[in-house]
Amino acid sequence: MLYIAIYFICVNCISAYLMYIDKQRAIQKAWRVPESNLFFFCVVGGFLGTYLMMKYGRHKTQHWQFHAVVILSFFFWIFILPAMIYYLIYYTP
Repeated sequence: MLYIAIYFICVNCISAYLMYIDKQRAIQKAWRVPESNLFFFCVVGGFLGTYLMMKYGRHKTQHWQFHAVVILSFFFWIFILPAMIYYLIYYTP
């Protein structure tokens, strides 16, 4: 269980950091972090870091794709994945 917590902390920190770097580069009109990288880290568990940077860093708030990915990723990690694991543990022969 500790490994899962460490994983989520690391992925969310990386996700928030990438959003922060992308925001700073957008302000400076420099090379940006590809959106595919931001989506990837959101989907692999960094939805909280992405959401916090969207809310407090005010970055990517106009892109409906980011809102959708954050919401879908949240539901997957919080509801669907634990339900699948529970099913595999208790209902497989």
